[in-house]
Amino acid sequence: MPPVVEQPAKARLITDAPHPKTVAVTLRYDGADPLAMRIVFPPEVSLDNDEVVWAFARDLLESGLRLPSGYGDVQVWPCGRAQTVLEFHSPEGVAMVQFDSAPLRRFLKSSYAMVPIGEERHDIEVENELSKLLHRT
Repeated sequence: MPPVVEQPAKARLITDAPHPKTVAVTLRYDGADPLAMRIVFPPEVSLDNDEVVWAFARDLLESGLRLPSGYGDVQVWPCGRAQTVLEFHSPEGVAMVQFDSAPLRRFLKSSYAMVPIGEERHDIEVENELSKLLHRT
């Protein structure tokens, strides 16, 4: 079973309410899916009271820490020197969350220790070739 990196983090929901709501989320990186990362939101922030998981490219988070990045369902951009904003689009609406950038950088560093930048596809190719080799009859 490939290793998994999980790191708790705090996210501030950006709404028109006078005070932002902070929620505990989990940042997750699974070596079995080396191109993606996930943010797991708790059930209390979803419309149907179920855990919400957003998956997107790990390199999108990396680039979004430095400059506005992404299009479509997930967009990421720096907000000042120490904050990062993630915007999620779904058929139900748009959600914006703000993170301190330091925990996101630590999470990326941990994920790169597991699967270095540029090695993501290599791991997939090796697994595919091993699978072919082991399943020959």
